[in-house]
Amino acid sequence: MKHIILFFIVIFFVVQLHAQIKTDSIPENPETNIKLKSFIIPATLMTVGIIGLESHTLLDINDQLKDEVHEHIDKKLTIDDFTQYTPVALVYGLDAFGVKAKHNFKGRTKRILTAHAIMTTTVMILKSSSTVLRPDGSSYNSFPSGHTATAFMSAEFLWQEYKDKSVWYGVLGYSLAVTTGAFRVYNDRHWFNDVVMGAGIGMASTKIAYWLVPWIENKIFKKENHDQNAVILPYFGGDRLGLTAVLKF
Repeated sequence: MKHIILFFIVIFFVVQLHAQIKTDSIPENPETNIKLKSFIIPATLMTVGIIGLESHTLLDINDQLKDEVHEHIDKKLTIDDFTQYTPVALVYGLDAFGVKAKHNFKGRTKRILTAHAIMTTTVMILKSSSTVLRPDGSSYNSFPSGHTATAFMSAEFLWQEYKDKSVWYGVLGYSLAVTTGAFRVYNDRHWFNDVVMGAGIGMASTKIAYWLVPWIENKIFKKENHDQNAVILPYFGGDRLGLTAVLKF
């Protein structure tokens, strides 16, 4: 029953996001408008991840992968501890070496921190509510994969900042993300659907952050700037003393 509830949470989230975008987006800033079709892939991944908690077909895939890991792999490799953050490091590294990112340091930092907050909150809520046992039997917080969510969040961040430069930045970022997910299964730390769910969460978190940050800046901070366009000045003319108001619309 709780898995069905999780599924409807995802659907509700997507529907509410679409409604909010249509109501509150600001035409003069393209970044405050978001295309719902850009969420098709992450929404599909999350749906598959949730269905995988009950689907006999996907559960069989989980068992088969676990058997392969136990049969053919003798040594675990912790490369996934590093590849999950590599795309983020590339964004700041490339910019430092002259390959300029789309946003300045402050702008991209606000976006990745927002994405990380969304991703972490979502992952922790799902981990605590689903209580799925890890393949290695170490704990009941397998679903979804936090490493994979971080990796795909990072990959989407690299893509957003450098997609105007070359498609190969996206290929590189997502190759690292897929590698991270694969090694979570390889190291017997996650099931297949854990990784799929994490991938969807990571992608969606960054996409939301790239809409949310400029939306907040336009809706809140821009409004504050507009309020400052009203100037009141004192004047003195002969025997008259008063105030002059200058308003800018």
